[in-house]
Amino acid sequence: MLTLTPKGLYCPAGDFYIDPKRRVDHAVITHAHSDHARRGSSMYYCVHSGVDLLRTRIGAVKVKTYSFGERFEINGVSLSLHPAGHILGSSQVRIEHGGEVWVASGDYKRDEDPTCEPFESVACDVFVTEATFGTPAFTWEKGQDLGLQIFEWWSRNRQRGVNSVLFAYSLGKAQRVLGVLQKHTRNPVHCDPLVSEMNRHYRAQGIALAPTICLSQVTETQPLKGELFLVPQSFLKSSQSHLLGPRYETAFASGWMAGGQRGFGGGYDHGFVMSDHADWNDLLRTIKETGARRVYVQHRGEGALVKHLRQLGVEAFPESDLIGGRQEQLTLF
Repeated sequence: MLTLTPKGLYCPAGDFYIDPKRRVDHAVITHAHSDHARRGSSMYYCVHSGVDLLRTRIGAVKVKTYSFGERFEINGVSLSLHPAGHILGSSQVRIEHGGEVWVASGDYKRDEDPTCEPFESVACDVFVTEATFGTPAFTWEKGQDLGLQIFEWWSRNRQRGVNSVLFAYSLGKAQRVLGVLQKHTRNPVHCDPLVSEMNRHYRAQGIALAPTICLSQVTETQPLKGELFLVPQSFLKSSQSHLLGPRYETAFASGWMAGGQRGFGGGYDHGFVMSDHADWNDLLRTIKETGARRVYVQHRGEGALVKHLRQLGVEAFPESDLIGGRQEQLTLF
């Protein structure tokens, strides 16, 4: 059903690509992150809730949009998009053709997130799963109030007149931070302009976020005190970095923080384990729930997940086995 090509995952029967890396005629997009949504294709396909983010990232492209679960066809192949829980509008792609069902997961998570549609398990014969954190070393503690953790860190710094600088990706992670903070604070968060632009699209779809101030509207010449800045790391070298003054603390919100501050290069005063990807346990749970008889693993295809699945008796392969005709040579385990 799917093969791996230099342009990305390709469905020969429907002549379309999933998250293509280069220009193609038909591009099915799982979500608007730049490593999944790229410029130049003739036609894009995505869910309704993701289209504004997509156009903001890649421009005024030609797009067909669908509701989650709605069936549509591309060149005679049946598709539907299902929530991936990664960011707003993120999707898994279900493909049905010739009596067989494949699902390409895109990026996904199963943790609670008030800023995007919750993950949905989709039954299939073959599952192509991401595995960004596909080792037993990465497991998230469930049920934590991450908003409270961030708020308490900010409050401690605020009492000392120290600014708090939280680094988070501008699309998805930043809005999740604001989403979990909104029930804890009425004080505004100072946001990078790119974050503010994404916030606007989230709010337009009724997503509740903490109050914010865009840094493009801040004209102060003197350092601020006790504020929370939600920005990329490049902010520290920007013309507005003077707003931090000499006293500030830094933190990073990422699954890589499960390994401590050293888990992603180090250099932070604090780390929050907040991932927009499934951890080890949720990867295994999801694969089991799909009922797939065959699994292809992306991102860590030669690693622990493939080996572990094979030990469990699952027919599992790295995504490299989707190249060319390698699938036809596979044997059952």
